[in-house]
Amino acid sequence: MKIQSIETFANEFVGFVRVTADNGAQGWGQVSTYHSDISAMVVHRQVAPWALGEDAYDIDHLMDIIPEREHKFPGSYLRRAMGGLDTALWDLRGKVEGKSVCELLGGTPGTIRAYASSMKRDISARDEADRLVRLRDRFGFDAFKWRVAAECGHDIDEWPGRTEEIVPTVSRALGDGVAKLVDGNSGFSPKRAIEVGRLLEDNGIGHFEEPCPYWELEQTKQVTDALTIDVTGGEQDCDLTVWRRMIDMRAVDVIQPDVCYVGGINRLLRVAKMAEEAGLPCTPHCANHSLVTLFTMHVLRAIPNAGKYLEFSIEGPDYYPWQQGLYVKSPFDIVDGKATVTGEPGWGVEINPEWLAKSDYSVSTLE
Repeated sequence: MKIQSIETFANEFVGFVRVTADNGAQGWGQVSTYHSDISAMVVHRQVAPWALGEDAYDIDHLMDIIPEREHKFPGSYLRRAMGGLDTALWDLRGKVEGKSVCELLGGTPGTIRAYASSMKRDISARDEADRLVRLRDRFGFDAFKWRVAAECGHDIDEWPGRTEEIVPTVSRALGDGVAKLVDGNSGFSPKRAIEVGRLLEDNGIGHFEEPCPYWELEQTKQVTDALTIDVTGGEQDCDLTVWRRMIDMRAVDVIQPDVCYVGGINRLLRVAKMAEEAGLPCTPHCANHSLVTLFTMHVLRAIPNAGKYLEFSIEGPDYYPWQQGLYVKSPFDIVDGKATVTGEPGWGVEINPEWLAKSDYSVSTLE
């Protein structure tokens, strides 16, 4: 079964990919969110030429040869585009075989504990605490993540004193019996991160994400070595050699690759396998309601070193207006704090035809 055509449907924020095989079988995937129209262009310029006519089932081969053929381009955009092909091919195979991707990966459909993930920094400690408590009461979440520092903040907080205020305020409001996580988004130096880490330890927070500039692995390792709580990271990283180094040096306690940033399911599985061999859990990053969260749900139901929970963005149309109208039926219902992977073939989701009709369309075909 050979790849006959690769189509993209994109706007600035989201880009879907449809692959059609020479027998008419089709599958849907997605390039990474944000500047997705650029990633869609990369699909046609630098991915499709090496994929058309190739075996639709041999995804590992494609994920190896495309970076080799495009070795002058080792960075993020090529991997973001490759992920669109990879995830579409998994959907295609699932539909051909009548199995969910989760099952193809060796897992089983079912529920996954989710943590309610706040993306906001322009919110007071009291307002953040109040909205997380409302989500706890409405949807049954028993795990929450909120933001400290300022993004790439060089030790300058979003506003003075915010970190010191929001950590105890939110922790006390949520009370006992819930998991508590915070995200620094590369905001601190090692010295400051360790100070904040002590505050987190004192307030029952067990997960400190990306405390230092993510590209400075030695800085993150200083924090990991100094604290008793889990230091986590890796969402931005797309180079497998960087992943190997990060894991070998134990820069973090928990790895967080993003399916769409790292280049698809197959490449994420390679990273997860490295971590498994090192005894580290894998809790992938998935911070919006594009298909990346659905991809991650299937992975978490299949890998042996899955982390404790699924990241689940709590931001609605006021924060992410582009998330609206992507699907005929949302695959992201939360019941008792859990998301569900169904047994439907492939990803088990239908992209909204009305959204597709409004997107920018391109196609590459086998001549």
